[in-house]
Amino acid sequence: MVKATFTLTLNERQRCDLELLLTGGFAPLSRYLGAADYETVLTRMRLADGQLWPMPIVLDLDEAQAARLAPGVEISLQRPDGLPLATMTVAEWFRPDPHREALAVYGTDDPRHPGVAALFARGPVTVSGPLRIGSEERRRWAAATDFPPEYRSPAELRRLLNGRPTVAFQTRNPLHFAHMAITQKALAQVEDGQLLLHPAVGPTKAGDVDAAYRMRAYRLVLPHYPAGRVHLAALPLAMRMAGPREALWHALIRRNYGASHFIVGRGHADPGGLEGGLFYPPFAAQELLAAHADEAGIVPIFVGEHVYSARRRRYVTPDELEPGEAVEQISGTELRRRLANREEVPDWFSPPEVIACLRRAYRGADNRGLVLWLTGLSGSGKSTMAGMLARRLEAMDQRTVTLLDGDVIRRFLSKGLGFSRADRDENIRRIGFVASLAARHGGIAIVSAISPYRNARAEARALVEDNGGLFVEVHAAASLQTCLTRDAKGLYARALAGTIDAFTGIDDPYEKPLQPDIQIDTARVPPIDAVDQLINNLVERGLIAERCTHGHLEELPCLRIG
Repeated sequence: MVKATFTLTLNERQRCDLELLLTGGFAPLSRYLGAADYETVLTRMRLADGQLWPMPIVLDLDEAQAARLAPGVEISLQRPDGLPLATMTVAEWFRPDPHREALAVYGTDDPRHPGVAALFARGPVTVSGPLRIGSEERRRWAAATDFPPEYRSPAELRRLLNGRPTVAFQTRNPLHFAHMAITQKALAQVEDGQLLLHPAVGPTKAGDVDAAYRMRAYRLVLPHYPAGRVHLAALPLAMRMAGPREALWHALIRRNYGASHFIVGRGHADPGGLEGGLFYPPFAAQELLAAHADEAGIVPIFVGEHVYSARRRRYVTPDELEPGEAVEQISGTELRRRLANREEVPDWFSPPEVIACLRRAYRGADNRGLVLWLTGLSGSGKSTMAGMLARRLEAMDQRTVTLLDGDVIRRFLSKGLGFSRADRDENIRRIGFVASLAARHGGIAIVSAISPYRNARAEARALVEDNGGLFVEVHAAASLQTCLTRDAKGLYARALAGTIDAFTGIDDPYEKPLQPDIQIDTARVPPIDAVDQLINNLVERGLIAERCTHGHLEELPCLRIG
Protein backbone atom coordinates (compact mmCIF):
# COMPACT_ATOMS: atom_id res chain seq x y z
CA MET A 1 0.00 0.00 0.00
CA VAL A 2 1.41 3.42 -1.00
CA LYS A 3 1.57 5.88 1.87
CA ALA A 4 -0.33 9.14 1.50
CA THR A 5 2.02 12.10 0.98
CA PHE A 6 1.86 15.84 0.71
CA THR A 7 4.47 18.57 0.26
CA LEU A 8 5.41 21.42 2.55
CA THR A 9 7.25 24.40 1.09
CA LEU A 10 9.65 25.65 3.73
CA ASN A 11 9.98 29.29 4.70
CA GLU A 12 13.43 30.72 5.45
CA ARG A 13 13.37 29.82 9.16
CA GLN A 14 12.20 26.29 8.45
CA ARG A 15 14.84 25.90 5.74
CA CYS A 16 17.62 26.87 8.17
CA ASP A 17 16.27 24.59 10.92
CA LEU A 18 16.10 21.64 8.52
CA GLU A 19 19.68 22.13 7.34
CA LEU A 20 20.98 22.08 10.91
CA LEU A 21 18.89 19.03 11.81
CA LEU A 22 20.11 17.10 8.77
CA THR A 23 23.78 17.93 9.26
CA GLY A 24 24.11 17.58 13.04
CA GLY A 25 24.30 21.29 13.78
CA PHE A 26 21.42 20.82 16.23
CA ALA A 27 22.81 17.66 17.87
CA PRO A 28 21.56 15.92 19.95
CA LEU A 29 18.41 16.72 17.93
CA SER A 30 17.96 14.81 14.69
CA ARG A 31 14.23 15.57 14.27
CA TYR A 32 11.72 18.23 15.20
CA LEU A 33 10.47 18.14 18.78
CA GLY A 34 7.55 15.95 19.72
CA ALA A 35 5.21 16.80 22.59
CA ALA A 36 7.28 15.20 25.38
CA ASP A 37 10.57 16.85 24.34
CA TYR A 38 8.79 20.16 23.71
CA GLU A 39 7.40 20.15 27.24
CA THR A 40 10.73 19.47 28.96
CA VAL A 41 12.56 22.00 26.77
CA LEU A 42 10.11 24.67 27.90
CA THR A 43 10.18 23.76 31.59
CA ARG A 44 13.73 22.48 32.13
CA MET A 45 15.77 23.37 29.00
CA ARG A 46 16.27 19.64 28.48
CA LEU A 47 15.02 16.94 26.20
CA ALA A 48 12.86 14.24 27.76
CA ASP A 49 15.95 11.99 28.11
CA GLY A 50 17.71 14.67 30.17
CA GLN A 51 20.11 16.07 27.55
CA LEU A 52 20.67 19.82 27.67
CA TRP A 53 18.74 21.73 24.97
CA PRO A 54 17.18 25.19 25.56
CA MET A 55 15.33 26.03 22.32
CA PRO A 56 12.08 24.56 20.90
CA ILE A 57 12.74 23.44 17.32
CA VAL A 58 9.38 22.61 15.78
CA LEU A 59 7.86 22.26 12.32
CA ASP A 60 4.60 24.19 12.13
CA LEU A 61 1.64 23.63 9.82
CA ASP A 62 -1.49 25.60 9.06
CA GLU A 63 -4.94 24.15 9.64
CA ALA A 64 -5.39 22.91 6.06
CA GLN A 65 -2.09 21.04 6.20
CA ALA A 66 -2.81 19.69 9.68
CA ALA A 67 -6.10 18.26 8.46
CA ARG A 68 -4.13 15.88 6.24
CA LEU A 69 -2.06 14.41 9.07
CA ALA A 70 -2.22 10.77 10.10
CA PRO A 71 0.41 8.39 11.49
CA GLY A 72 2.66 7.18 8.69
CA VAL A 73 1.81 10.00 6.28
CA GLU A 74 4.94 11.25 4.55
CA ILE A 75 5.58 14.97 4.19
CA SER A 76 8.00 16.04 1.47
CA LEU A 77 9.94 19.07 2.73
CA GLN A 78 10.91 21.23 -0.22
CA ARG A 79 12.41 24.56 -1.18
CA PRO A 80 10.26 27.27 -2.79
CA ASP A 81 11.51 26.13 -6.21
CA GLY A 82 10.06 22.66 -5.56
CA LEU A 83 13.35 20.88 -4.89
CA PRO A 84 12.73 18.16 -2.25
CA LEU A 85 15.26 18.20 0.59
CA ALA A 86 13.96 15.55 2.99
CA THR A 87 10.94 13.46 3.87
CA MET A 88 9.30 13.24 7.28
CA THR A 89 7.26 10.21 8.28
CA VAL A 90 4.59 11.57 10.62
CA ALA A 91 4.72 10.07 14.11
CA GLU A 92 2.86 12.70 16.14
CA TRP A 93 1.47 16.20 16.10
CA PHE A 94 0.21 18.59 18.74
CA ARG A 95 -0.97 22.16 19.35
CA PRO A 96 1.51 24.17 21.43
CA ASP A 97 0.36 27.17 23.46
CA PRO A 98 2.29 30.08 21.90
CA HIS A 99 1.77 32.37 24.91
CA ARG A 100 3.14 29.74 27.27
CA GLU A 101 6.11 29.14 24.96
CA ALA A 102 6.76 32.87 24.68
CA LEU A 103 6.86 33.32 28.45
CA ALA A 104 9.13 30.30 28.93
CA VAL A 105 11.61 31.06 26.14
CA TYR A 106 11.53 34.85 25.85
CA GLY A 107 10.32 35.89 29.28
CA THR A 108 7.47 37.87 27.71
CA ASP A 109 4.47 37.42 25.45
CA ASP A 110 4.64 41.01 24.19
CA PRO A 111 4.51 40.80 20.36
CA ARG A 112 6.81 43.82 20.13
CA HIS A 113 9.61 41.39 20.94
CA PRO A 114 10.69 40.14 17.46
CA GLY A 115 11.05 36.54 18.62
CA VAL A 116 7.57 36.58 20.12
CA ALA A 117 6.14 38.15 16.95
CA ALA A 118 7.70 35.36 14.85
CA LEU A 119 6.37 32.75 17.28
CA PHE A 120 2.83 34.11 17.08
CA ALA A 121 3.04 34.02 13.27
CA ARG A 122 3.74 30.29 13.28
CA GLY A 123 1.14 27.76 12.20
CA PRO A 124 -1.04 26.40 15.05
CA VAL A 125 -0.04 22.72 14.74
CA THR A 126 3.46 21.23 15.02
CA VAL A 127 4.44 17.84 13.64
CA SER A 128 7.28 15.44 14.34
CA GLY A 129 8.67 12.20 13.03
CA PRO A 130 11.81 10.62 11.58
CA LEU A 131 13.55 12.62 8.86
CA ARG A 132 15.02 10.97 5.80
CA ILE A 133 17.35 12.98 3.61
CA GLY A 134 16.53 12.57 -0.05
CA SER A 135 20.11 12.79 -1.30
CA GLU A 136 23.31 14.05 0.33
CA GLU A 137 24.48 15.30 -3.05
CA ARG A 138 21.22 17.22 -3.48
CA ARG A 139 21.54 18.66 0.06
CA ARG A 140 25.06 19.88 -0.70
CA TRP A 141 23.91 21.43 -3.97
CA ALA A 142 20.96 23.14 -2.27
CA ALA A 143 23.20 24.45 0.54
CA ALA A 144 25.66 25.83 -2.01
CA THR A 145 22.86 27.77 -3.69
CA ASP A 146 21.06 28.86 -0.50
CA PHE A 147 24.01 29.94 1.67
CA PRO A 148 27.25 31.96 1.18
CA PRO A 149 30.30 30.16 -0.25
CA GLU A 150 31.92 30.08 3.21
CA TYR A 151 29.22 27.73 4.49
CA ARG A 152 30.53 24.45 5.89
CA SER A 153 28.54 21.62 7.44
CA PRO A 154 29.58 20.62 10.97
CA ALA A 155 31.60 17.67 9.67
CA GLU A 156 33.34 19.83 7.06
CA LEU A 157 34.19 22.55 9.55
CA ARG A 158 35.47 20.08 12.14
CA ARG A 159 37.86 18.73 9.51
CA LEU A 160 39.01 22.26 8.70
CA LEU A 161 39.60 23.13 12.37
CA ASN A 162 41.52 19.85 12.76
CA GLY A 163 41.04 19.52 16.51
CA ARG A 164 42.98 22.68 17.38
CA PRO A 165 41.69 24.92 20.19
CA THR A 166 39.14 27.19 18.50
CA VAL A 167 37.43 30.31 19.80
CA ALA A 168 34.05 30.82 18.12
CA PHE A 169 32.42 34.22 17.82
CA GLN A 170 28.68 34.57 17.13
CA THR A 171 27.53 37.70 15.35
CA ARG A 172 24.58 39.01 13.38
CA ASN A 173 26.20 42.40 12.77
CA PRO A 174 29.20 43.59 10.76
CA LEU A 175 32.49 43.65 12.68
CA HIS A 176 34.01 46.96 13.76
CA PHE A 177 37.18 47.72 15.70
CA ALA A 178 35.46 47.04 19.06
CA HIS A 179 34.53 43.52 17.90
CA MET A 180 38.06 42.98 16.66
CA ALA A 181 39.47 44.05 20.02
CA ILE A 182 37.13 41.62 21.82
CA THR A 183 37.92 38.67 19.56
CA GLN A 184 41.67 39.30 19.56
CA LYS A 185 41.69 39.56 23.35
CA ALA A 186 39.75 36.29 23.60
CA LEU A 187 42.10 34.61 21.13
CA ALA A 188 45.09 35.66 23.23
CA GLN A 189 43.66 33.66 26.16
CA VAL A 190 43.85 30.37 24.26
CA GLU A 191 47.29 28.93 23.68
CA ASP A 192 47.88 27.88 20.07
CA GLY A 193 44.27 28.85 19.38
CA GLN A 194 42.48 29.91 16.25
CA LEU A 195 39.47 32.16 15.81
CA LEU A 196 36.24 31.09 14.11
CA LEU A 197 34.09 33.97 12.89
CA HIS A 198 30.77 32.17 12.57
CA PRO A 199 28.04 34.69 11.68
CA ALA A 200 24.38 33.73 11.52
CA VAL A 201 23.13 34.25 7.96
CA GLY A 202 19.53 33.08 8.44
CA PRO A 203 16.72 35.40 9.57
CA THR A 204 17.88 37.72 12.35
CA LYS A 205 16.13 40.95 13.35
CA ALA A 206 14.23 43.31 11.08
CA GLY A 207 16.49 46.22 10.17
CA ASP A 208 19.72 44.23 10.33
CA VAL A 209 22.12 44.61 7.42
CA ASP A 210 21.37 42.05 4.71
CA ALA A 211 23.38 38.85 5.17
CA ALA A 212 25.12 39.23 1.79
CA TYR A 213 26.54 42.61 2.80
CA ARG A 214 27.46 41.33 6.26
CA MET A 215 29.46 38.55 4.64
CA ARG A 216 31.23 41.12 2.47
CA ALA A 217 32.14 43.07 5.60
CA TYR A 218 33.47 39.93 7.36
CA ARG A 219 35.69 39.14 4.38
CA LEU A 220 37.10 42.67 4.54
CA VAL A 221 38.20 42.38 8.19
CA LEU A 222 40.12 39.11 7.81
CA PRO A 223 43.45 40.88 7.00
CA HIS A 224 43.21 42.65 10.38
CA TYR A 225 43.81 39.34 12.19
CA PRO A 226 47.03 37.34 12.55
CA ALA A 227 47.68 35.32 9.40
CA GLY A 228 46.66 31.69 9.66
CA ARG A 229 44.72 32.09 12.90
CA VAL A 230 41.24 33.05 11.69
CA HIS A 231 38.55 31.17 9.77
CA LEU A 232 35.29 32.57 8.38
CA ALA A 233 32.30 30.25 8.02
CA ALA A 234 28.64 31.11 7.52
CA LEU A 235 26.05 29.55 9.85
CA PRO A 236 22.52 29.04 8.42
CA LEU A 237 20.88 29.83 11.74
CA ALA A 238 17.50 31.51 12.16
CA MET A 239 18.04 33.54 15.31
CA ARG A 240 15.23 33.82 17.85
CA MET A 241 16.65 36.81 19.80
CA ALA A 242 16.01 34.95 23.06
CA GLY A 243 18.89 36.37 25.08
CA PRO A 244 20.13 33.95 27.79
CA ARG A 245 18.56 30.81 26.33
CA GLU A 246 19.89 31.72 22.92
CA ALA A 247 23.43 32.18 24.26
CA LEU A 248 23.38 28.63 25.64
CA TRP A 249 21.90 27.40 22.35
CA HIS A 250 24.62 29.14 20.35
CA ALA A 251 27.30 27.54 22.51
CA LEU A 252 25.90 24.04 21.93
CA ILE A 253 25.76 24.65 18.19
CA ARG A 254 29.40 25.83 18.09
CA ARG A 255 30.43 22.74 20.04
CA ASN A 256 28.84 20.68 17.27
CA TYR A 257 30.92 22.55 14.70
CA GLY A 258 34.18 21.76 16.51
CA ALA A 259 34.81 24.89 18.58
CA SER A 260 36.42 24.47 22.00
CA HIS A 261 35.68 28.00 23.30
CA PHE A 262 32.80 30.43 22.78
CA ILE A 263 32.72 34.21 23.29
CA VAL A 264 29.70 35.59 25.15
CA GLY A 265 29.44 39.32 25.58
CA ARG A 266 27.15 41.76 27.27
CA GLY A 267 23.56 41.47 25.98
CA HIS A 268 24.21 38.39 23.84
CA ALA A 269 21.37 37.79 21.32
CA ASP A 270 19.41 40.67 22.85
CA PRO A 271 16.69 42.19 20.64
CA GLY A 272 16.87 45.59 22.35
CA GLY A 273 14.48 46.94 24.92
CA LEU A 274 10.99 48.01 24.01
CA GLU A 275 11.80 51.48 25.31
CA GLY A 276 15.52 51.47 24.44
CA GLY A 277 18.58 49.83 25.95
CA LEU A 278 18.71 46.06 26.47
CA PHE A 279 15.70 43.79 26.87
CA TYR A 280 17.41 41.24 29.14
CA PRO A 281 19.72 41.97 32.11
CA PRO A 282 23.17 42.77 30.65
CA PHE A 283 24.95 39.68 31.98
CA ALA A 284 22.06 37.20 32.15
CA ALA A 285 23.38 35.28 29.12
CA GLN A 286 26.82 34.93 30.69
CA GLU A 287 25.32 33.73 33.97
CA LEU A 288 23.17 31.06 32.32
CA LEU A 289 26.04 29.73 30.24
CA ALA A 290 28.37 29.72 33.25
CA ALA A 291 25.85 27.60 35.15
CA HIS A 292 25.85 24.97 32.37
CA ALA A 293 29.40 25.29 30.99
CA ASP A 294 30.66 21.87 32.11
CA GLU A 295 27.67 20.07 30.64
CA ALA A 296 27.67 22.16 27.47
CA GLY A 297 31.09 20.81 26.53
CA ILE A 298 32.52 24.16 25.48
CA VAL A 299 34.55 26.73 27.45
CA PRO A 300 32.84 30.13 27.66
CA ILE A 301 34.92 33.28 27.37
CA PHE A 302 33.09 36.17 28.95
CA VAL A 303 33.85 39.65 27.67
CA GLY A 304 32.52 43.01 28.75
CA GLU A 305 31.84 46.27 27.02
CA HIS A 306 34.73 47.94 25.17
CA VAL A 307 35.10 51.69 24.64
CA TYR A 308 37.59 53.74 22.65
CA SER A 309 40.22 55.70 24.54
CA ALA A 310 41.34 58.67 22.45
CA ARG A 311 44.49 59.08 24.56
CA ARG A 312 45.55 55.44 24.17
CA ARG A 313 44.20 55.20 20.60
CA ARG A 314 42.74 51.77 21.25
CA TYR A 315 39.72 49.99 22.72
CA VAL A 316 39.73 49.15 26.42
CA THR A 317 37.27 47.87 29.03
CA PRO A 318 35.79 50.42 31.44
CA ASP A 319 37.77 48.97 34.38
CA GLU A 320 41.02 49.74 32.52
CA LEU A 321 40.22 53.45 32.40
CA GLU A 322 41.85 56.00 34.64
CA PRO A 323 39.64 58.50 36.49
CA GLY A 324 38.42 61.16 34.12
CA GLU A 325 39.82 59.48 31.02
CA ALA A 326 37.80 60.48 27.96
CA VAL A 327 36.17 57.75 25.90
CA GLU A 328 34.19 57.68 22.69
CA GLN A 329 31.43 55.37 21.52
CA ILE A 330 28.98 55.13 18.65
CA SER A 331 25.85 53.06 19.17
CA GLY A 332 24.36 50.88 16.47
CA THR A 333 21.46 53.32 16.16
CA GLU A 334 23.84 56.23 15.72
CA LEU A 335 25.87 54.35 13.13
CA ARG A 336 22.76 53.56 11.10
CA ARG A 337 21.73 57.22 11.30
CA ARG A 338 25.10 58.37 10.02
CA LEU A 339 25.10 55.85 7.22
CA ALA A 340 21.57 56.74 6.19
CA ASN A 341 22.38 60.46 6.21
CA ARG A 342 25.74 59.92 4.49
CA GLU A 343 27.57 61.49 7.44
CA GLU A 344 31.18 60.84 8.41
CA VAL A 345 32.04 57.82 10.57
CA PRO A 346 35.25 58.30 12.62
CA ASP A 347 38.25 56.24 11.53
CA TRP A 348 38.65 54.85 15.05
CA PHE A 349 35.27 53.13 14.83
CA SER A 350 35.67 50.79 11.87
CA PRO A 351 38.01 50.08 8.94
CA PRO A 352 37.22 52.42 6.04
CA GLU A 353 36.64 49.50 3.68
CA VAL A 354 33.91 48.18 6.02
CA ILE A 355 32.21 51.57 6.19
CA ALA A 356 32.33 51.84 2.40
CA CYS A 357 30.65 48.43 2.17
CA LEU A 358 27.96 49.40 4.68
CA ARG A 359 27.24 52.65 2.90
CA ARG A 360 26.27 50.57 -0.11
CA ALA A 361 24.22 48.23 2.07
CA TYR A 362 22.54 50.66 4.42
CA ARG A 363 20.74 52.99 2.11
CA GLY A 364 18.48 55.52 3.72
CA ALA A 365 14.73 55.02 3.38
CA ASP A 366 14.77 57.23 0.30
CA ASN A 367 17.25 54.87 -1.33
CA ARG A 368 15.92 51.48 -0.25
CA GLY A 369 13.81 49.24 -2.41
CA LEU A 370 10.20 50.42 -2.33
CA VAL A 371 6.93 48.79 -3.38
CA LEU A 372 3.85 50.95 -3.75
CA TRP A 373 0.88 48.58 -3.85
CA LEU A 374 -2.27 50.24 -5.20
CA THR A 375 -5.40 48.23 -4.43
CA GLY A 376 -9.05 49.00 -5.11
CA LEU A 377 -12.05 47.99 -7.17
CA SER A 378 -11.96 47.91 -10.95
CA GLY A 379 -12.50 51.49 -12.06
CA SER A 380 -11.24 53.02 -8.81
CA GLY A 381 -8.35 54.80 -10.52
CA LYS A 382 -5.44 52.53 -9.61
CA SER A 383 -3.99 52.21 -13.12
CA THR A 384 -4.28 55.91 -13.87
CA MET A 385 -2.58 56.85 -10.61
CA ALA A 386 0.05 54.15 -11.02
CA GLY A 387 1.02 55.24 -14.52
CA MET A 388 1.22 58.91 -13.60
CA LEU A 389 3.13 58.07 -10.43
CA ALA A 390 5.66 56.00 -12.39
CA ARG A 391 6.36 58.85 -14.79
CA ARG A 392 6.66 61.34 -11.91
CA LEU A 393 9.07 59.17 -9.93
CA GLU A 394 11.18 58.48 -13.00
CA ALA A 395 11.72 62.22 -13.23
CA MET A 396 12.50 62.87 -9.58
CA ASP A 397 14.08 59.72 -8.09
CA GLN A 398 17.38 58.03 -8.93
CA ARG A 399 15.97 54.51 -8.45
CA THR A 400 14.74 52.37 -11.33
CA VAL A 401 10.93 52.40 -11.52
CA THR A 402 9.01 49.28 -12.58
CA LEU A 403 5.27 49.44 -13.24
CA LEU A 404 3.39 46.18 -12.63
CA ASP A 405 -0.19 46.49 -13.84
CA GLY A 406 -2.49 43.64 -12.80
CA ASP A 407 -4.20 43.40 -16.19
CA VAL A 408 -0.88 43.24 -18.03
CA ILE A 409 0.55 40.71 -15.57
CA ARG A 410 -2.47 38.47 -16.19
CA ARG A 411 -1.58 38.35 -19.90
CA PHE A 412 2.00 37.25 -19.31
CA LEU A 413 3.23 36.19 -15.85
CA SER A 414 -0.15 34.81 -14.76
CA LYS A 415 -1.42 33.54 -18.09
CA GLY A 416 -3.56 30.43 -17.57
CA LEU A 417 -4.82 31.36 -14.12
CA GLY A 418 -8.55 31.64 -13.64
CA PHE A 419 -10.55 33.69 -11.17
CA SER A 420 -11.07 31.24 -8.32
CA ARG A 421 -9.88 32.44 -4.93
CA ALA A 422 -6.85 30.15 -5.19
CA ASP A 423 -5.95 31.47 -8.64
CA ARG A 424 -6.42 35.08 -7.59
CA ASP A 425 -4.15 34.51 -4.60
CA GLU A 426 -1.56 32.88 -6.87
CA ASN A 427 -1.74 35.87 -9.20
CA ILE A 428 -1.00 38.25 -6.32
CA ARG A 429 1.73 35.94 -5.05
CA ARG A 430 3.47 36.13 -8.43
CA ILE A 431 3.15 39.90 -8.62
CA GLY A 432 4.46 40.17 -5.05
CA PHE A 433 7.43 37.99 -5.92
CA VAL A 434 8.41 40.13 -8.92
CA ALA A 435 7.93 43.31 -6.87
CA SER A 436 10.11 41.88 -4.09
CA LEU A 437 12.94 41.26 -6.57
CA ALA A 438 12.76 44.87 -7.75
CA ALA A 439 12.88 46.01 -4.11
CA ARG A 440 15.75 43.67 -3.26
CA HIS A 441 17.87 45.40 -5.89
CA GLY A 442 17.00 48.87 -4.65
CA GLY A 443 14.34 49.76 -7.19
CA ILE A 444 10.79 51.06 -6.97
CA ALA A 445 7.94 48.78 -8.01
CA ILE A 446 4.49 50.31 -8.50
CA VAL A 447 1.77 47.67 -8.45
CA SER A 448 -1.74 48.30 -9.70
CA ALA A 449 -3.87 45.26 -8.94
CA ILE A 450 -7.34 44.78 -7.50
CA SER A 451 -5.83 42.20 -5.07
CA PRO A 452 -9.20 41.64 -3.41
CA TYR A 453 -8.13 39.50 -0.43
CA ARG A 454 -6.33 40.79 2.66
CA ASN A 455 -4.31 37.63 3.26
CA ALA A 456 -2.82 37.74 -0.23
CA ARG A 457 -1.85 41.39 0.19
CA ALA A 458 -0.27 40.54 3.56
CA GLU A 459 1.72 37.77 1.91
CA ALA A 460 2.94 40.21 -0.74
CA ARG A 461 4.02 42.62 2.00
CA ALA A 462 5.94 39.84 3.75
CA LEU A 463 7.72 38.88 0.51
CA VAL A 464 8.86 42.46 -0.02
CA GLU A 465 9.94 43.05 3.57
CA ASP A 466 11.78 39.72 3.71
CA ASN A 467 13.82 40.98 0.76
CA GLY A 468 14.72 44.19 2.58
CA GLY A 469 12.20 46.42 0.81
CA LEU A 470 9.65 48.87 2.11
CA PHE A 471 5.98 48.16 1.37
CA VAL A 472 3.30 50.84 1.20
CA GLU A 473 -0.33 49.78 0.72
CA VAL A 474 -2.33 52.49 -1.06
CA HIS A 475 -6.10 52.15 -1.09
CA ALA A 476 -7.84 53.77 -4.05
CA ALA A 477 -11.04 54.26 -2.09
CA ALA A 478 -13.80 54.63 -4.65
CA SER A 479 -17.17 53.14 -3.81
CA LEU A 480 -18.78 50.41 -5.89
CA GLN A 481 -21.42 52.91 -7.05
CA THR A 482 -18.71 55.28 -8.31
CA CYS A 483 -16.99 52.45 -10.17
CA LEU A 484 -20.30 51.32 -11.68
CA THR A 485 -20.91 54.78 -13.13
CA ARG A 486 -17.43 54.84 -14.68
CA ASP A 487 -17.19 51.28 -16.06
CA ALA A 488 -14.82 52.37 -18.85
CA LYS A 489 -14.21 48.77 -19.95
CA GLY A 490 -17.85 47.69 -19.67
CA LEU A 491 -16.91 44.95 -17.21
CA TYR A 492 -19.53 45.76 -14.60
CA ALA A 493 -22.27 45.75 -17.23
CA ARG A 494 -21.16 42.30 -18.37
CA ALA A 495 -20.96 41.04 -14.78
CA LEU A 496 -24.45 42.30 -14.00
CA ALA A 497 -25.70 40.69 -17.21
CA GLY A 498 -24.23 37.38 -16.07
CA THR A 499 -21.63 37.04 -18.85
CA ILE A 500 -18.71 37.36 -16.39
CA ASP A 501 -18.64 35.14 -13.32
CA ALA A 502 -16.99 35.84 -9.96
CA PHE A 503 -16.47 39.53 -10.69
CA THR A 504 -15.02 41.47 -7.75
CA GLY A 505 -17.58 43.76 -6.19
CA ILE A 506 -20.56 42.01 -7.82
CA ASP A 507 -20.54 38.32 -6.97
CA ASP A 508 -17.07 38.05 -5.41
CA PRO A 509 -15.97 40.09 -2.38
CA TYR A 510 -13.44 42.89 -2.18
CA GLU A 511 -11.86 42.95 1.27
CA LYS A 512 -10.86 46.59 1.59
CA PRO A 513 -7.77 47.39 3.68
CA LEU A 514 -8.54 47.86 7.36
CA GLN A 515 -5.51 50.08 7.98
CA PRO A 516 -3.95 51.07 4.65
CA ASP A 517 -0.69 52.99 4.78
CA ILE A 518 -2.24 55.62 2.51
CA GLN A 519 -5.88 56.07 1.47
CA ILE A 520 -6.98 58.40 -1.29
CA ASP A 521 -10.61 59.22 -2.06
CA THR A 522 -10.36 58.81 -5.83
CA ALA A 523 -14.06 59.59 -6.21
CA ARG A 524 -13.44 63.18 -5.12
CA VAL A 525 -9.78 63.89 -5.89
CA PRO A 526 -8.68 64.37 -9.54
CA PRO A 527 -5.85 62.08 -10.61
CA ILE A 528 -3.11 64.73 -10.79
CA ASP A 529 -3.97 65.98 -7.30
CA ALA A 530 -4.23 62.40 -6.05
CA VAL A 531 -0.69 61.68 -7.26
CA ASP A 532 0.54 64.89 -5.60
CA GLN A 533 -1.08 63.77 -2.34
CA LEU A 534 0.54 60.38 -2.66
CA ILE A 535 4.02 61.76 -3.39
CA ASN A 536 3.83 64.29 -0.58
CA ASN A 537 2.79 61.52 1.82
CA LEU A 538 5.82 59.49 0.73
CA VAL A 539 8.05 62.51 1.35
CA GLU A 540 6.64 62.91 4.86
CA ARG A 541 7.42 59.26 5.54
CA GLY A 542 10.99 59.77 4.34
CA LEU A 543 10.55 57.28 1.49
CA ILE A 544 11.42 59.73 -1.27
CA ALA A 545 13.64 62.75 -0.96
CA GLU A 546 11.74 65.72 -2.31
CA ARG A 547 8.21 67.07 -2.27
CA CYS A 548 6.63 67.28 -5.70
CA THR A 549 3.73 69.09 -7.34
CA HIS A 550 2.62 68.42 -10.87
CA GLY A 551 4.01 71.78 -12.03
CA HIS A 552 4.28 71.70 -15.79
CA LEU A 553 1.56 69.04 -15.89
CA GLU A 554 -1.00 71.58 -14.69
CA GLU A 555 -1.85 72.48 -18.26
CA LEU A 556 -2.85 68.93 -19.13
CA PRO A 557 -6.58 68.14 -19.03
CA CYS A 558 -7.68 66.34 -15.88
CA LEU A 559 -7.66 62.64 -16.65
CA ARG A 560 -10.77 60.68 -15.87
CA ILE A 561 -10.17 58.02 -13.25
CA GLY A 562 -11.15 54.65 -14.56
